[in-house]
Amino acid sequence: MRGWQAAVAGLGFSLAALPVHAQSLTMGLSAAPTSADPHYHTFTPNNSLVAHVFETLVDTDAHARLIPGLAESWKLIDDETWEFKLRKGVKFQNGDAFTGEDVAYTLDRVPRVLNSPGSFSVYTKAVVGVEIVDPTTVRLKTRGIYPLLSNDLAQVFIIPKSLGPNPATEDFNSGKNAVGTGPYRMTAYRPGDRAELALYDGYWGTKPHWKNVTVRMVPNDAARTAGLLSGDLDFIEFVPTADATKLRGNKAVHLEEGDSLRFVYLMLDRSRGAGPTPFITGPNGETLTTNPLNDQRVRLALSLAINRPALVERVMEGAARATGQFLAPGSVGYTPDLPPPPYDPAKAKALLAEAGFPNGFRITLHGPNDRYVNDAKIVQAIGQMWSRIGVQTNVDAMTWTTFVSRANKQEFSAYLLAWGISSGEASNPLRSLVHTYDPKLGWGAVNRARYSNPEVDALVAKAMATADDGKREQVLIEAQRKVFADVALIPLHIQKNIWGMRAGLTYEPRADEESLAMFVKPAK
Repeated sequence: MRGWQAAVAGLGFSLAALPVHAQSLTMGLSAAPTSADPHYHTFTPNNSLVAHVFETLVDTDAHARLIPGLAESWKLIDDETWEFKLRKGVKFQNGDAFTGEDVAYTLDRVPRVLNSPGSFSVYTKAVVGVEIVDPTTVRLKTRGIYPLLSNDLAQVFIIPKSLGPNPATEDFNSGKNAVGTGPYRMTAYRPGDRAELALYDGYWGTKPHWKNVTVRMVPNDAARTAGLLSGDLDFIEFVPTADATKLRGNKAVHLEEGDSLRFVYLMLDRSRGAGPTPFITGPNGETLTTNPLNDQRVRLALSLAINRPALVERVMEGAARATGQFLAPGSVGYTPDLPPPPYDPAKAKALLAEAGFPNGFRITLHGPNDRYVNDAKIVQAIGQMWSRIGVQTNVDAMTWTTFVSRANKQEFSAYLLAWGISSGEASNPLRSLVHTYDPKLGWGAVNRARYSNPEVDALVAKAMATADDGKREQVLIEAQRKVFADVALIPLHIQKNIWGMRAGLTYEPRADEESLAMFVKPAK
């Protein structure tokens, strides 16, 4: 055998001759979007899909830096007014001209989307007024100083006002409302299966290489790798770490790798006040009248029982960075004196005894088995680590669709989640994950545990009203210190991403981990 054939055989697959693909691309995504509605759910698979069809005023490059999008420029003209200059000559895919009216219409629609499991209103609530100066000039009013509006609007996709009042999420899924300014039109969407995209000839920007794109949802790791090796898929995301080493030696495959902004953590139930939590009992299975997770000593014990270096080395096979905070070094809000918590099972046992649990307790640790890199393996490993300190742990990993539905209803006691910090700075996770759940403000939108700390809330509010970048960063750092001292959640690692593609293609790794056909290109 040739070297690359041997590598394929070592993976247990046969490699069919790679087809000539002309200008069609088939992508394999690791998780199914929950909707084609660009305002329904702050969820990376949703964003990856709809970003082909819709665009934002402010865009981000592969390193999460802000760049012009539908707005050519933006500036703060007074403490409460941002002015955005819109691109001229941009048309929606139905032929409508893009104007400031569409911006106003979009900002009004976002907080009114029904049944959103993670509202985009966290990114629009700061806007209290819209002034349309002329068709290509919009001024957005905020209540007081709000320095991160441009970062927030990089998350909000613009839709045309011609969709009418209260456009339904179902009509985006059917394709009726799938009308954006982006480089692709959505010609078909089958939830949980695939989406079909066709090049929009009237696109204002640089035309992508691919005329037709099929986006397939392939949550099974082995199936994605098999699809790439057989030629059924041209491009896949989240190459399984177990396969990556062998694939690197396969001449028929090319890998691109890079650090991400995905923070992986455990969420701990705080939603039931003084009452018990459903998946914790005493050491002999007896019913408890209180929730042990309300005690900071118990939360800290569970954190200290986790051997993060072992998780990174053995479970993630090096494709992660152990962390004690939201962000990696170099990010805005990174806190140098917040290292990963040490592995200290002896101290963990002492803390449990001090908290009144000398014999531990029983707990079920939940997680998905098809959403994040090695998610089921992570919860299994943590379950074993917890059991070693006397916390008898049952692990229940399930499909993402089942898991997230139950997590949104606060059904679990302890569970694995991850958050893609798309803005690349600390206010994003602080507002979304740990700020007190506040639908009116739009903050705490995915604080499923219902953690609440008035001191953290006050610091977040202070940071969002601080115009000076350096001073704001210091407030964000102070807020992070309080969050992790209180063990609001248990930090695990920051994920690294690996994309796989057939030989002859390239892709610039994106920190936001989105997989976008526009940036899959033939190698020069």
